[in-house]
Formats: sequence, structure tokens, C-alpha cells
Amino acid sequence: MLVAATCPDVSNRTWPRPPACLPANRLDQPPEGAQVAVAGLVILRQRPGTAKGVIFLTLEDETGIVNIVVWRKIYEQFRRAVISGRLLRVTGRMQKADAVIHVIAEEIEDISGMLDVLVRGEGALA
Repeated sequence: MLVAATCPDVSNRTWPRPPACLPANRLDQPPEGAQVAVAGLVILRQRPGTAKGVIFLTLEDETGIVNIVVWRKIYEQFRRAVISGRLLRVTGRMQKADAVIHVIAEEIEDISGMLDVLVRGEGALA
């Protein structure tokens, strides 16, 4: 099941949201294991030595933050995006534990080029 955003203009301003991305403030809606797509600015990359190659990313959109778990196999496949991307679109599976929500990455896309649209203030992409 792919859960897509039905209301891209969440914050009373136009934001060029990548197609089919769910805002951070709606991540509590999909069920455990649902496939979702999220996008946001990379505000944190962590690769703890004790995590056996797992990388943790934190993305921020206009509504909040999203925790991303990147397993080693996925990291190797999307290494350039994980290391250098400033704005990422991540597709993966929902994981919920208590009040903590993670997206387990299956595909990572560097969409940093969209930052130019944000800076110029051109609004939503067609």
C-alpha cells in the first residue's frame, strides 16, 4: 500500500512538494508496514560505530521531522544521495514503536535541485 498526500498545502503557503510525499505531521496515519514516501531537508546524518553499518537520517519538512533508517545494503545502493543530498525523497516502510515513528528506507532520491525553486519562491511545481 502506497500512502500519498492528499493535501500538499498544509501550512497555508505553497511548497513544491515532490509527488506522492506524505507530510511529517501525517505519519501517524498509515498503518505499521505501509509503504510511504517522504521528503525533506537533511538536518542530521548519524552513523554510530555500534550500529553495524546502519545510518540514521533526520529529514525536516514544513510540518515536522521524519526519522529515516538506512540499512547497509540500501546505503551502498544510494550512497551518493545519502552522503551529499541536502533535500531527499525517501520511499520506505513505516515502523512504529510506542510513540516513535521511523521510515525504513527502500529507495532514496536526491532532489536537492528543488531547493532552487524554494529559494526563488516560485511556488508549487506543476
